[in-house]
Amino acid sequence: MRQPCLTTLARHALNRAATPAQAYALLARRTHQPLPSARAVCLALSIPLTEATRRLNDCYHALLADPRPGSEADTGELLEALGVFDVPVTLTPTERAVVDLFLIAVDAMGGIRPGHQHGLDRWFTTGNLTAAYLSLAAAHPLPRTGDPTTYWTTLVTAGELLTTAPTPDTRIKLALIHCRSQATTL
Repeated sequence: MRQPCLTTLARHALNRAATPAQAYALLARRTHQPLPSARAVCLALSIPLTEATRRLNDCYHALLADPRPGSEADTGELLEALGVFDVPVTLTPTERAVVDLFLIAVDAMGGIRPGHQHGLDRWFTTGNLTAAYLSLAAAHPLPRTGDPTTYWTTLVTAGELLTTAPTPDTRIKLALIHCRSQATTL
């Protein structure tokens, strides 16, 4: 009897409400092949093969080359946290303009923690611009290297664009009020 391909098994697990990390752990436990298991989950999520290969190459030596037995669930969680299983979305022109404004704001911060930058990159990829906006609105430009005027006015503009959505998130409206307040006290 012919065995189903790993991608089919991954798709089946995902269709049964498994997270990508759980689908990876299931396949890796079953096959003892971490790289093909991770690739199968990416393909089941419709991440293009070239993008999946690039993402997996970035973490292969650290996570997939020599796995410890029984670490499949932890490895799946790490792959998910690194964004390996993030499904890219196509942004609208307005959303692309918002991302461009976010990038200007990040430059005006005068420096950004690597973890914050990683989170922003993931939110841009997945289209979660609300989370990106809220994280930037909660941050502040650095005292010596940042440009507060550019930072806050850029976030005001981005917030105004985000509130043009048919049903804008209340949290964005509140963060926009905060950004406006910051911009007027400069």
